[in-house]
Amino acid sequence: MVLFEDRRDAGRRLAAKLAFLRTRDVVVLGLPRGGVPVASVVAESLDAPLDVIVVRKLGVPFQPELAMGAIGEGGVKVVDHTLLARARITEEDLEVVERRERAVLDARVERLRRGRPRVDLHGRIAVIVDDGIATGSTARVACRAARQLGAERVVLAVPVAPAQTLRELPEADAVVCVSAPEHFRAVGAHYEDFSPTSDDEVVALLERADHRARLTDTAAAGGGGGDGLAGDTDEDVSIPAGRVSIEGHLHLPAGVAAAPDATGVVVFAHGSGSSRHSPRNRYVAEVLHEAGLGTLLLDLLTPEEEGDRARVFDIPLLASRLGSATDWLARRPDTGSCLVGYFGASTGAGAALWAAAEPGSQVAAVVSRGGRPDLAGPRLAAVRAPTLLIVGGADREVLALNRRARDDLSGCRCELAVVPGATHLFEEPGTLGEAAALARDWFVEHLGVGSQDATRRRRP
Repeated sequence: MVLFEDRRDAGRRLAAKLAFLRTRDVVVLGLPRGGVPVASVVAESLDAPLDVIVVRKLGVPFQPELAMGAIGEGGVKVVDHTLLARARITEEDLEVVERRERAVLDARVERLRRGRPRVDLHGRIAVIVDDGIATGSTARVACRAARQLGAERVVLAVPVAPAQTLRELPEADAVVCVSAPEHFRAVGAHYEDFSPTSDDEVVALLERADHRARLTDTAAAGGGGGDGLAGDTDEDVSIPAGRVSIEGHLHLPAGVAAAPDATGVVVFAHGSGSSRHSPRNRYVAEVLHEAGLGTLLLDLLTPEEEGDRARVFDIPLLASRLGSATDWLARRPDTGSCLVGYFGASTGAGAALWAAAEPGSQVAAVVSRGGRPDLAGPRLAAVRAPTLLIVGGADREVLALNRRARDDLSGCRCELAVVPGATHLFEEPGTLGEAAALARDWFVEHLGVGSQDATRRRRP
């Protein structure tokens, strides 16, 4: 029985049950990877810091899928001594496995936090969030780790879990769950969209939460501070588009409003709904922000429309709404003089190129990531904006479509960049980061951002 559309929907419904914590001193801890998108929504709802809590299973040496214990941050370790005795696992065997898994855990923590310090838990309520639990073993270790790291109270919060498992979690002071069926199959069975979450997506969510926290701190200090965040625009927007309004999220780094003729804004186009909440899009947007670019993440379809498959492939409709958003930017005093670029994914790439082919289009650059530029059909020949097509090397069918589209984009500079080993969603480690860097460099080149300033702001 499907309960949730996706992890963000699960996060919204879980956050409603956690509303009683909104005025408390809370830290939300997501279990990577799938728990972090859920935790991100909860943290935003509670206006609380977001962090990860990383644990690793200790597998039996000759049967690694069987857990003989687990480890977590802060040196926490849980061991099943009964299983050790039954399987005749020596202390030396356990030590070898623990040493190996500890190295993996430390490396993963470093990869996800990227130098950001761990959020202090001392004297606070730790809300540990996953996208669901089955046996609860990982959740139990996470609860112990949070307590060892100083949490005064530990709340385990999940969208779905077996009723029996929830009755056997003494490590948590409280358990909050949206649904606890007696007959439970698997966590993924309760989601319509349970696609994997990549490390890049987790990093994007953590960086967004860190950015939000710094903005809050700056505002509380009266707008001071030397990191430039006080001048940022970071807001949800509603844009008229014919008979409907489409939702979006606008982020303008301080320099955009200060010198709008010296930078640009990238509009994100995707055919499916809730694009502005997509962790992948947010990750790419963060990379562009660090290069001094503004972004407008759009839902080109309304919530009522996004379930209609035909709308997702209605390229003229999507392109017209993309044009409405571009006109809206042109009317704003803080973006009216900015150069505009389009970043399209999936069917959004076809819409971006369709819109860019309109007579009089002022779009300065287009990037397609894993997109379907072929859906713009005969309009491709009319595109004049420099266009970069980014495709995963393992996404063979879409790669073939992009190669043909490159030949059809005869009226503009067009390049095809292939990310080795990447599949359609760029879920493989490092591939989304590589795609984001390619997009950043293309937009920096064509949207008029000062090259020295952009280079200073790039990721190391």
